[in-house]
Amino acid sequence: MKTVLLLGDSIRVGYDKSVQAALSGKANVCFPEENCRFAAYLLRNLHEYRTLLPDGKADVIHWNAGLWDCLHLFEEETQTPIEVYAYYIDRICKRIQKLFPEAEVIFATSTSVISEKMGKDFKRYNEEIEAYNAAAVEVVKRYGFAVNDLYAFSRNLPPEARTGPTHFNSEVGTALMAEAVLACLRPYLSLEGDVGGKVVIHTDETEGF
Repeated sequence: MKTVLLLGDSIRVGYDKSVQAALSGKANVCFPEENCRFAAYLLRNLHEYRTLLPDGKADVIHWNAGLWDCLHLFEEETQTPIEVYAYYIDRICKRIQKLFPEAEVIFATSTSVISEKMGKDFKRYNEEIEAYNAAAVEVVKRYGFAVNDLYAFSRNLPPEARTGPTHFNSEVGTALMAEAVLACLRPYLSLEGDVGGKVVIHTDETEGF
């Protein structure tokens, strides 16, 4: 069986167990229990996440980083300026190629938010998420990585998919997000047709993600 490594922030935490359950017996799906947070944090810990894999090797890596980076705390500027974010995305790409030279790599864009439902001290804006996504996609495509546009997908989800201004941890949202990831993974795993599986709901809603 092929091995899949899922990395990313709490959006990934919301779907990872459902993807794992759906691919049980078809692929080894590994992911850290922790939230991978912002791009610099993912870069720092990428070699640690390799220890999660049975032999330290991954056939497919699906990853995201960005929602922490474009966060405004206390009405200040973004956590990571966009040019610094692009710099770290570039370094992550290099690190992935160094640690996992044989892996197929998929970058997932950051999902949309409902800004008006956030407090002024904890804020994200879709126009900035779009800009950060564009910066990241420009970088990852230079490395030949595929892109899973979860931002566009999330914009079209029904209201009942959301469990707050950022997350999609309802039963409907979890199932739909997991299927979007599975649909992207399927060609890399030589799987045909629908991949069924139990929806595993992530209920630990952490506003400070």
